[in-house]
Amino acid sequence: MTTLLLVRHGETDWNAEGRLQGHTDRPLNDHGRRQAAALAERLAGEAIDAVYSSDLARARETAGILAERLGLPVVDDPDLRERNWGNWEGLTGTERDRIEYVGEAQDAHAERVIRAVRRIAELHPDERIVVVTHGGSVRRIQVATYGMALPVADNCSVWTVAVEDGAFRPIDG
Repeated sequence: MTTLLLVRHGETDWNAEGRLQGHTDRPLNDHGRRQAAALAERLAGEAIDAVYSSDLARARETAGILAERLGLPVVDDPDLRERNWGNWEGLTGTERDRIEYVGEAQDAHAERVIRAVRRIAELHPDERIVVVTHGGSVRRIQVATYGMALPVADNCSVWTVAVEDGAFRPIDG
């Protein structure tokens, strides 16, 4: 059994403004960097074997802060990216209501992310791995685990899941 600590990246200005980011490569803001540093301190005493990250700047920067504190390298995986929101990227909810969506299908996003975390689990049997990704990507794993998504995770929150023989199982605590 592999344990994955799924982390949503730290805050960006677009998170604070309620804008969809998707594949738009936005950096962390100062608050997001503080969130990542606080999480790194919290995880410093835990046994972590590897750190993986989406290749987008906000996730990569969060993972870099964590990995430096843990003394580990970061492995980038573009399959961990957020859903490509296409013409909705950069828009708020009110702005999105006025135009028809053209972007990545939710099923395609789910397939990509689930494939990535299963691949990571296969590479690290019986290990504890931090995976820094995005809110929507975490939700796709929740759907694979529970059959439904939980509310959107806060920035730098951790949701833990076990992967065994390709199946997902929640871990309390």
